[in-house]
Amino acid sequence: MRLAFWLYEGTALHGISRITNSMKGVHTVYHAPQGDDYITATYSMLERTPDFPGLSISVVRGRDLAQGVSRLPGTLQQVAHHYNPDLTVIAPSCSTALLQEDLYQLAAHSGVPEEKLLVYALNPFRVSENEAADGLLVELVKRFAVAQEKTAIPSVNLIGFTSLGFHLRANLTSLRRMLQTLGISVNVVAPWGAGIEDLRKLPAAWLNIAPYREIGATAAGYLGETFGMPAIYEAPIGVEPTLAWLRSVIEKINVVGAERGVPPLGMPKLNAFSLDGMSAPSGVPWFARTADMESFSNKRAFVFGDATHTVSIVKFLRDELGMQIIGAGTYMHRHADAVRKELEGYLPGPLMVTDKFQDVSKVIEEEMPDLVCGTQMERHSCRKLDVPCMVVCPPTHIENHLLGYYPFFGFDGADVIADRVYLSCKLGLEKHLIDFFGDAGLEYEDETAPSEGAPQASNCHDSDSAGSSAVSSPVQAATEADGMSWTDEAENMLKKVPFFVRKKVRKNTENFAREQGSLSVTAEVFRQAKESLGG
Repeated sequence: MRLAFWLYEGTALHGISRITNSMKGVHTVYHAPQGDDYITATYSMLERTPDFPGLSISVVRGRDLAQGVSRLPGTLQQVAHHYNPDLTVIAPSCSTALLQEDLYQLAAHSGVPEEKLLVYALNPFRVSENEAADGLLVELVKRFAVAQEKTAIPSVNLIGFTSLGFHLRANLTSLRRMLQTLGISVNVVAPWGAGIEDLRKLPAAWLNIAPYREIGATAAGYLGETFGMPAIYEAPIGVEPTLAWLRSVIEKINVVGAERGVPPLGMPKLNAFSLDGMSAPSGVPWFARTADMESFSNKRAFVFGDATHTVSIVKFLRDELGMQIIGAGTYMHRHADAVRKELEGYLPGPLMVTDKFQDVSKVIEEEMPDLVCGTQMERHSCRKLDVPCMVVCPPTHIENHLLGYYPFFGFDGADVIADRVYLSCKLGLEKHLIDFFGDAGLEYEDETAPSEGAPQASNCHDSDSAGSSAVSSPVQAATEADGMSWTDEAENMLKKVPFFVRKKVRKNTENFAREQGSLSVTAEVFRQAKESLGG
């Protein structure tokens, strides 16, 4: 049963809540059995905001079903009385779908004004987090956006930024800073921080920016079709993509400005985008060419995640850091074709498309890359394998919801990503150095070695045997490991290999031994394997 395992995407309720919890004056009523309001605990732990999630549960109970009654109308009345939201979104549950309850009819019996209710009637069995969130945002835009005059000065909408978004506040800050440098104002950020009145004025902007493929792109497409608004869908992740993004923003804004007789915008000097206004906006182009980073050119990377970050991180690692991409994948089946198209020429084989983290973990174990960029689940898998891993997209843990300024977007984001790549790959050396030299009594002890003062096994009883010795031979001390025996001497030599590549060296050495017809790995076989493999 899949519910026994972690999932890359949450439930439809999780996606709905990402939209409604982002907004002002919007409440969610979830019609479901008791206990399904677990989402409030998740948001309270991760979101790091002083506001409690606006979600109430309309309990579905067996007794009520037997009596042919529903609590939904009463719950809607209570929410309207206690919270007085501008809009209440009614979310169906799996129980609602199974019982085939008519949520529209139940909502109508609540007495709450129709304009203050929105029944989002999706199928929770078929729709998961991102599709539910994207769909609800479209419904909200369709309902409230109205045609109007454009703003007097160049402006944009930032669409698709939601609660529990990856590095949300920092990415918004980065975009705002770049747009301000260009002389462009932000009309609306939606849904994050937006109210119903903000949604109404979406068409007043000159341009829509929807950098996330998963959430927001469909709403931007609707605004384009209905109100003739241009849009940019690329994510400014990396130095070159950020430059291309800035040029695209200027180009599209100037097209609208020409129609309105507004003087065209130009590209400012690049140092205007830096934090101090004087230096280069990013250190990545220089840093990638230092002697320290040149060694990354032969490092092997594997990337797995959502559509937006998988595409961007693969391109950043190869194009800007010169790393070797040995594979990539996504759990977003809906966007797999678009990801394949974007990464054409970047991957040595087919794109991996799966929503089973066990499959991804198996690939990582087989390939043992130098770096994995993935989700929190890949981080857990890599921890067991001693493979460096950095989290680049949801699902995430609390450590990825930061109070500080750590964007992934823009020039600042390029520096953050480069730092994290470098530190993820290099920090393993600390344990390696301690293994080699020790540090203030913090040496990693060999758990198989007898502790100091422990009694040693006596070999005196072997002294009468012909040809016996008090010291066991290496072959006699061989231990089994993955079907291939290793002598103690060979095991000790393996321990001198840095821990983060030890598993790979063991595997390669055993393959070499089998090819040579050896039944065990001795010290000599280990040396031969090292020479053969260029170690």
